[in-house]
Amino acid sequence: MEDLWSIAVVLLQVWFSVMIGFIMIPAMFGLSLGVTSVYIQILVKILEVTVRKLDEKRVFSAVGLIQREGGSMEQEMGELRRYRTQSISRGEFALSDSFYFYIKGLESIVDDQVTQRFSSEELVSWNLLTRTNHNFHYISLRLTIIWGLGVIIRYCVLFPLRITLAIIGLTWLVIGTTLVGFLPNNRLKNWLSELVHLMCYRICARGLSATIQYHNKENKPQKGGICVANHTSPIDIVILANDGCYAMVGQSHGGLMGVIQRSMVRSCPHVWFERSEMRDRNAVTSRLRAHVAAKTNLPILIFPEGTCINNTSVMMFKKGSFEIGGTIYPVAIKYDPRFGDAFWNSAKYNMVNYLLRMMTSWAIVVNVWYLPPMTRREGEDAAQFANRVKSAIAHQGGLLDMAWDGSLKRAKVKEEFKEQQQKMYSSMVMGKKGRNSQEPHTESTRRQ
Repeated sequence: MEDLWSIAVVLLQVWFSVMIGFIMIPAMFGLSLGVTSVYIQILVKILEVTVRKLDEKRVFSAVGLIQREGGSMEQEMGELRRYRTQSISRGEFALSDSFYFYIKGLESIVDDQVTQRFSSEELVSWNLLTRTNHNFHYISLRLTIIWGLGVIIRYCVLFPLRITLAIIGLTWLVIGTTLVGFLPNNRLKNWLSELVHLMCYRICARGLSATIQYHNKENKPQKGGICVANHTSPIDIVILANDGCYAMVGQSHGGLMGVIQRSMVRSCPHVWFERSEMRDRNAVTSRLRAHVAAKTNLPILIFPEGTCINNTSVMMFKKGSFEIGGTIYPVAIKYDPRFGDAFWNSAKYNMVNYLLRMMTSWAIVVNVWYLPPMTRREGEDAAQFANRVKSAIAHQGGLLDMAWDGSLKRAKVKEEFKEQQQKMYSSMVMGKKGRNSQEPHTESTRRQ
């Protein structure tokens, strides 16, 4: 029995020595020994074998059931009227117009472009994660063996390592920021605070086997600015904070999250709001303006969508972030879904379940693009500015630019959206110029 305990102690010593010497210390100083890169290259080769096997068996996923033309209401109705002698420009009602609304209704039922953004992205090919695509079952003995070995590696080797690193990173974040918080406010405290935050987030990123490529670093957010990014996952914060420190904005929580928030705010001017303050839009805006006014403060990190979207598109940006003033630093984040699904479906998984899924995935591979800073143009309102920033992020990240509000994730379609479709058709029948049916923005939606 004593021999077993001795062996266990030796194994634990080797485990922690390897973890500290080859993972934690390099991570704390932003270094890499290249192990993760080799691991990703091996994964790519294995996934290529999987794709070839699927091609041989002709196994594909039904992605994109409906091909949409993307034209305006006027153009599509014009196609339906093409056999009539009277054109749509004459402004007369035609019975064939009803087919336009009938087609759109069926498209929404079969392949809704909005609500599908709130569920996991469907892959064209299987990535050897059972939960990724339930359409793929037994294909070949070789793939089954590879999948079984993958389960053992992910759950018996990677998962214990990752959860250990995550615990160490969060513990060091609480202890380090608490100790730094006792120092007087000066440059030394700011420097130590940024150092502690960077070290902790880098350790946590290694706990996810994160491989991050940062592009256009000359456009990195500067102090006194506002960083806005598309939102896929809670780990977006970890991904961005690996390359620089930010002032976080959010609601105050209790429990473990509250302990972390209170320790962080002692060393860095994060902006936490009480639940009652979050409902007071003027109070939120005032506090953010005061933070941005101090040019020595860290840039504020904000996700204007207000909810997580599934890594395929960017949805409507709330205009409140663009009413504060100052310089906006757009950032585009795009995850590689082959190695793991980073999207957090909060309606289906709680935070603990989500993190367990992340830690048992192959890896987190992500590209981050820093876009040139943007400011509000003369005569441009906050909603127009928000749309311009959103379009730039969507274009850079290769994401679909959608005008719909992300709050549809939990709420029904507002009556204003239905009325907008009616007004567009009414203006066409009355002989006025139609507007694009894909842009449901009205003054009422801009006031959100």
